[in-house]
Amino acid sequence: MLVSNTLSNDKEYREWLKELKLRIRQSQIKAAVHINSDMLELYWSIGADIVAKQESEGWGSAVIPQLSRDLRAEFPDSQGFSERNLREMKRYFLFYSQADLIRHQLGAELGQGSDTSMIPVLKKDSARHESLGQFPQLLASIPWRHHVEIISHVHSFEEALFYIRETLEGGWSRAILVRNLKSDLYSRQGKAYTNFAVLLPSPQSELADEKLKDPYNLDFVALAKGYQEQELENALLQNITSFLVELGQGFAYVGKQVPIKVGSKKLTIDLLFYHLELRCYVVIELKVVEFEAEFMGKLGVYVAAIDEQRKKESDNPTIGLLICKTKDNVYAEYSLKGIGHPIGISSYELIELLPSDFKSSLPSIEEIESNLAD
Repeated sequence: MLVSNTLSNDKEYREWLKELKLRIRQSQIKAAVHINSDMLELYWSIGADIVAKQESEGWGSAVIPQLSRDLRAEFPDSQGFSERNLREMKRYFLFYSQADLIRHQLGAELGQGSDTSMIPVLKKDSARHESLGQFPQLLASIPWRHHVEIISHVHSFEEALFYIRETLEGGWSRAILVRNLKSDLYSRQGKAYTNFAVLLPSPQSELADEKLKDPYNLDFVALAKGYQEQELENALLQNITSFLVELGQGFAYVGKQVPIKVGSKKLTIDLLFYHLELRCYVVIELKVVEFEAEFMGKLGVYVAAIDEQRKKESDNPTIGLLICKTKDNVYAEYSLKGIGHPIGISSYELIELLPSDFKSSLPSIEEIESNLAD
């Protein structure tokens, strides 16, 4: 195996370095027009070359620091040729070119159809990787740093494709992507317990199921131990942007404590949203306690009332979402049987403050009763 100080004198290395410099210059010229696509294609090819050269020339890990020094010397104004970034290029190439899986999933999941001839596959027995083919252009749809974050956090190919698709559809910034990666959105998406398949027509039922999560990550909210529903509701509305991001793309806020009249009863809905893609109202009921089956009755009344009083002919049926502090999944599943309105049940997670000298700002029922007795 060659060591770093001998690489500069290696003919194959010098020829490759010369070729890389030319490709980088050509890429820089086109960058003003297609900066992200060209850069990602360049990074892909460098990553592929590093893998191929390490296999065929036996350079091992020494090639990356040597290559970094040479490229930064030649292109001092470029920020992308650090040792760390070159390692990310190698990892980027290896991750997205693994096995034949990419041929089917990049096509099916990201819209390339059945034509997979342009999607490369890594063959370890090919020194120069002649069969790599062209760079898969759909990978260029999101920025480089998004890719770095994705492959640093995910555990499977399917998971990576999920975050690419969601980034494209939602126009996620890097900060939003990182938040969703850290909160494991992939495992939470579409996991709420619902009766949509029974009560909603297809494909609305499938789409509605996809839009709900379990649990909801409300870590942007910090409340004192013993907080009450009104405090949680107020905290969510004070952080409405973060709450809408957590709910997901398509949710539009309508109002809180929305008044409705059912017969002689005057009721209020905790939170009311409209989903632009589902084309329906979404009634959200918050509970700061464990799920109980009786919560479903009141939420069903709210859903029916919105259907009767607000739903337009062009709207799809209203759905309800009950978000509780905790729930027994089997109990929740059984509770949905026999319910006549489309409802989903989820739990939530948030930061709960526990200082001994700080508690909920609202009086408890016991405190109110005690004061009345006095």
